[in-house]
Amino acid sequence: MPKRRERPATAGDGSSLPVPFVEDAPAKVNLTLRVLGRRSDGYHDIESLVVFADFGDRLTLAPGNVLALTLAGPCAVQAGHNADNLVLKAAQALRARIPGLVSGTFHLDKYLPVAAGVGGGSADAAAALRLLARANDLARDDPHLYDAARATGADVPVCLDPRPRLMRGIGEQLSQPFALLPLPAVLVNPGTALATKSVFAGWTPAGKAAAPLDVAALANLDAERLLRALAMQSNDLEAAAIKLAPAVADALAALRALAGCRLARMSGSGATCFGIFDSTARAQSAAAALSGKYPQWWARACVLDGRD
Repeated sequence: MPKRRERPATAGDGSSLPVPFVEDAPAKVNLTLRVLGRRSDGYHDIESLVVFADFGDRLTLAPGNVLALTLAGPCAVQAGHNADNLVLKAAQALRARIPGLVSGTFHLDKYLPVAAGVGGGSADAAAALRLLARANDLARDDPHLYDAARATGADVPVCLDPRPRLMRGIGEQLSQPFALLPLPAVLVNPGTALATKSVFAGWTPAGKAAAPLDVAALANLDAERLLRALAMQSNDLEAAAIKLAPAVADALAALRALAGCRLARMSGSGATCFGIFDSTARAQSAAAALSGKYPQWWARACVLDGRD
């Protein structure tokens, strides 16, 4: 049986109507991404250092008998038809594992671009599982949640507890969370959606692979040494993504040309790229400059950090 926790809250007027639950769905950023090889099942083994931004989508659940989803926000149209949304897929996966699961109506405020390499759909699905855990008194480490996350998508498990981790396999092998210094950053998407499958299909092995990451060492580095360590790594999917979407190279060049940018790299399978800056003020100025010069692009200043 699922492991239980506290009862859901009720309305402040003393009625039995449940208060809607709310969860943030922070953007996932792959600071590094090594492709270790193609598997016999068609997937690829990877090693990726994953962190989360201090902003993203927001998901609300009003518990009820009928599973439904409504959408709003600047990127809601990109999210597609409700039937294809990972929020509903995650809820259905958990319901299949826990008979009698209380579900209800989800409302998604969508701010993250879709098919963009920042795990928007995966973060939303993970937030849905956290909301259902709260509505059904499930502990956050209940194994049913992770089983449902794995069944929903490769990036959903790492988003379920959004803290810095090393991700391996196809995403199902996760290190313990660890501390990492906050990194002022700018995320930029040049208005291009990239299908993960297509980018991986275009991957070819590099001549010389980067050294494996030492997570324990990273957790103890100051900002300067952390940036040097990250600079020695790469995203092995960048070249394949640029072939499919040359605008990725434009976004990287634009980031690198900005004052204070210490490192620019693509996140995940793209097309979103990130730039790490030497201060929050520089990151905010850079995002404003990019939005002014490229109004068709999506740009956002943030801090890449762990979350409790």
